[in-house]
Order: sequence, then C-alpha cells, then structure tokens
Amino acid sequence: MSDHSHDSHHVNYRLIFFVLVVCSILSFVFDKISLTPGVTLVLVLAVACTKAMCVMMYFMHLKFEGNWKYVLLAPTTILAIGLPVALFPDIGASYYTSIAPQTTTWKGENDEFKAHHTTSMEGEPAPAEPQG
Repeated sequence: MSDHSHDSHHVNYRLIFFVLVVCSILSFVFDKISLTPGVTLVLVLAVACTKAMCVMMYFMHLKFEGNWKYVLLAPTTILAIGLPVALFPDIGASYYTSIAPQTTTWKGENDEFKAHHTTSMEGEPAPAEPQG
C-alpha cells in the first residue's frame, strides 16, 4: 500500500473564489482612481496576472501536476517566440513603410505626371492645365 493520500489535493474553492472577487474589485478600483496611466496599467496588470495564476494553479489543477507540464510548455514557448521572429521580416518590418511602387516617386517621371499629381497649398489637387 502506498502512503500517498489525496488529502494534499484538497482545495478550498471558496477561498479561491474570495481571492478572485477581491482581485476583481481591486482591478476596478485601480482603474477608477486617478493615478498616472503607467501606474494604473502596472497595478491592473499585476492584479490580472494574480487572477490568472489562481485560475491556472487551482481550477486547472496545475499546482498538483507533475513536471510533465513543462514538457508541454516547452514547444509552446518555442512557437510563441519563433513565429513572430520568423514572420517579422514579411509583416512587421514593412507594416509602417509602404514599399508599393505606386506610392514612391521614381526618378525620370515626366512633367505631365508631376503637374497632374501636385497639390495646392490647401491640400486640394491643383487644377488641371488646359490641353492646348
């Protein structure tokens, strides 16, 4: 017979519920009181992380699992870091800079093209010159 008992897995769910309610109230209060935006952000995120940790540890029973959870976490972490790094050259690097040829000024454009696409001081297109 094993001396291992299931008493170590007993969780006081009412206490966890109370902690989650208090954390929710704290995040609401931190959001409503007038603090600098940076301090408010840090406080609300700290409370949100505390709530997430309580849910993961007790409701998802991760506190009572063995070390195999790290085996599952390793590939997820690699993908979470690897995908943004792999996609950055295609998506992230060109998000704010347009590389489309339609939006760039090319050398050797003719004067007719420039005259047609210039703008007046008010930001409206310049009137087209009469064709003669």
